[in-house]
Amino acid sequence: MKHLLGRVAVAAIAVAFASEAMATEWNVSLWGKRRAFTEHVEKLAELVSEKTNGEFTLNISYGGLSKNKENLDGISIGAFEMAQFCAGYHRDKNPTITVLELPFLGVANLQEEVAVSKAVYAHPAVQKDLARWNAKLLMTSPMPQYNIVGTGEPRSTLDSMKGMRVRATGGVGKAFAAIGAVPTSVTATEAYNAMESGVVDTVAFAPHAHLAFRTIDIADWWTENLNPGTVNCPVVVNTDAYEALSDSEREALDSSVDEAIAHYVDNYENLLTKWDGILKEKEVTRVHISDDDLAAFRAAAADPIREQWIKDMEAQGLPGQELYDLVMETLKKERM
Repeated sequence: MKHLLGRVAVAAIAVAFASEAMATEWNVSLWGKRRAFTEHVEKLAELVSEKTNGEFTLNISYGGLSKNKENLDGISIGAFEMAQFCAGYHRDKNPTITVLELPFLGVANLQEEVAVSKAVYAHPAVQKDLARWNAKLLMTSPMPQYNIVGTGEPRSTLDSMKGMRVRATGGVGKAFAAIGAVPTSVTATEAYNAMESGVVDTVAFAPHAHLAFRTIDIADWWTENLNPGTVNCPVVVNTDAYEALSDSEREALDSSVDEAIAHYVDNYENLLTKWDGILKEKEVTRVHISDDDLAAFRAAAADPIREQWIKDMEAQGLPGQELYDLVMETLKKERM
């Protein structure tokens, strides 16, 4: 009997070790804290675990694995298996997806942002671009148009924005530079301190980030309709790690993306419905930019920056015009 029990115990231990060995764990590098901007990753982790009975898990880290500007580098060397980053943090590393950060593209809502990102991510030139970093594009992090918060007297005209130091990256930063403002690309996590210390006068963010990084807490005013553009922040996976997944694990991951994005959009739209109340609660003045100033802003930023971007891409052998046209065609299809 003792021998029998011993054999049973050994067998049980062997099964336990085999199960542990079969389990797949991925490390995921994000930054800041859990917020609307990361809800799709959180939902993805939940869905993948459910579909695989806990045999495939995503371990999400908020800043513990890498700095946000180094996430793509971490993916390239396999330091972690999944990460989120923003194209504007390092335009030279991911030039093709910066088409989605061009100012005044005319993207009207989160659904359109998802559609144009999907279309661009699927383009062979874009996939080849990210493959240089051993990265596979998995899903976007759709964000509404940026607007700025500031302290002191509101910057309600383009003239008042000349010389304004603004935290803005990518195409949004270039748009502000076109009207005489001075953009700086401090990271999201540095924005509050930069604004509080006077390193910048204003910060350009989507609403969730003004909340998450507390810039709204020290703001006196917010531009409600400037809408110069937004940033594009993909979630990518390490290609080797993705290819090493079993068929069932890969199916669990891929089949969860659309549901994770839908959850993100629903959650973000709920936040937007609360935004007016948040502004009132924090006594932040809403600043409305005139139609004439908005037209002047577009004239100064939209066409010149787009044409220069296309020229720069084509000079690198990249299909700049084709990518821009793809965005416009996708928007047209979405509105039919």
